[in-house]
Amino acid sequence: MIGVGLIGLGYWGPNLLRNFADLAGARVVCASDLRADRLSAAAARYPGIRTTCNAAELIQDPAVDAVAIATPVSTHFELAMAALAAGKHVLVEKPLASSCEEGRRLIEEAERRRLVLMVDHTFVYTGAVRKIAALVSSGELGDLYYYDSVRVNLGLFQHDVDVIWDLAVHDLSIMDHVLPLKPRAVSATGMSHVAGGHENIGYLTLFFENNFIAHMHVNWLAPVKIRRTLIGGSQRMIVYDDLEPSEKIKVYDRGITVNSNPENVHEMLVGYRSGDMWAPRLEATEALKTELAHFVDCVERGAKPITDGASGLRVLELVEAASESMASRGRLVELGARRATAR
Repeated sequence: MIGVGLIGLGYWGPNLLRNFADLAGARVVCASDLRADRLSAAAARYPGIRTTCNAAELIQDPAVDAVAIATPVSTHFELAMAALAAGKHVLVEKPLASSCEEGRRLIEEAERRRLVLMVDHTFVYTGAVRKIAALVSSGELGDLYYYDSVRVNLGLFQHDVDVIWDLAVHDLSIMDHVLPLKPRAVSATGMSHVAGGHENIGYLTLFFENNFIAHMHVNWLAPVKIRRTLIGGSQRMIVYDDLEPSEKIKVYDRGITVNSNPENVHEMLVGYRSGDMWAPRLEATEALKTELAHFVDCVERGAKPITDGASGLRVLELVEAASESMASRGRLVELGARRATAR
């Protein structure tokens, strides 16, 4: 039985607490938060756990084998490093840390102590994303052309990160998991409409080899909530709408055919193929339950998680590059050059 300590009972923490409490193989030992009302609510619902306003006390508790961190991004590194230094396995809410340098240090510490470090990229564990990964890896989509997503809603405004660090991280983690390609360059633009605040709207474009391109639109100021992704290939195309109650994924047998005379580009003919659409059956288990069961299993077996520290670092590299580009109004940032400089 893995003893779990949870730090942070704000927006996401109660979801972690609920799923850990229902999980076989795990026992929530202690929960920590700076607000007394949150601690009281947790204690009332889960009377078997201890609560404290002191995160350091939770980390040092000998009954705690693993620490889950659901706090503002700016606190991730300090709390995760303290937990690793105390010999605890760590699950940290996305993103892994506030910088690539912090992410690397966490990975090194976890490897040195042979501890599990996992990032809470929840969408990777959804039935929809797992099905997309299977479709892509099977080659059913053909040659991959693009990834295009819209992730907008009204709020929640974050105080320590911009909208790309908050919302685009979801799509970046999905892409990292489902695509066999890695981005080569990033361009991003954004704007803040709140005095003294971070950018609340952002547009992020990633360039790959083989003419693959990805684009993400993220926004905290949209009047409606949209969570829609299109993935296009030469043979099939996917529409993934996370807000659909049942048919979250639809696969379209649609595309184009190109007949051209290599000696005369003006004679090129583009045809259109319109076939069937189908919605594959998806695993209905709550993604967070699947994710936390995977975390506990990795702790028990000493295995590497699907969303390990390395995957979290790859996402950090992209959002850091996006921030650099956004600060220069969309200047193209080559990822290879940044990685060489970081070393």
